[in-house]
Amino acid sequence: MRLFAIGDLHLPGGEEKPMDVFGTQWEHHFERISQDWRSRVNDEDVVLIPGDISWAMQLRAAVPDLEMIGQLPGKKVLLKGNHDYWWNAISQVRAHLPEGMYAIQHDAIETASAVICGTRGWLLPVGETALSEEDEKIFHRELMRLRMSMEAAVAMHTEKPLVVMTHFPPLLDTERDTPVTELFAQFPVQTVVYGHLHGAGIHAGFNGDWKGIHYQLVSCDALNFQLAEIQMAGEEK
Repeated sequence: MRLFAIGDLHLPGGEEKPMDVFGTQWEHHFERISQDWRSRVNDEDVVLIPGDISWAMQLRAAVPDLEMIGQLPGKKVLLKGNHDYWWNAISQVRAHLPEGMYAIQHDAIETASAVICGTRGWLLPVGETALSEEDEKIFHRELMRLRMSMEAAVAMHTEKPLVVMTHFPPLLDTERDTPVTELFAQFPVQTVVYGHLHGAGIHAGFNGDWKGIHYQLVSCDALNFQLAEIQMAGEEK
């Protein structure tokens, strides 16, 4: 079993929402992702999708998008992103997922080769720039939820690698020591995958090993609309 990841699919949610308004590289983006997905992923593999799955505003409008993903090979583990407004009560989300698709929210799931956990995250305090009072409140709430998810993973008492998903970046290329990475250091985290960054912002993301943890930016345009096969810390590409 292999682990893959790709985030920020931005499916239309029942609306005419052409993604090529963000650049020609987005033309027919899900068709290109699907072609790569089908060529590389087997039914026993797991694909992580760390947020911004559908533009839908209501769960019922997101269901066709979830079903399109569900038709692709492998098991899928989903996380909420900042644009997933359709994702409200986790029990309702889980009730509408196709077979072989799982949603995590401040908790963890064990797969054949790894334990997956995570939470959405939020904007990082960068350098001397302080967050607003509201953003600071959300950031610390997300840190609490991240801790909950990793505690749930550790409570499974398995020796399988611990992989964390966040939607917002937990670090940046110029800002690697953050409250989020300090929290990761308290747990046996091996790999972190994250999304959210697009366009010029992709260059701010960090890919590689930092203090014994492997980080991968997996927003789909950062991957040229092809799935990333997940590395563990210290593994050769």
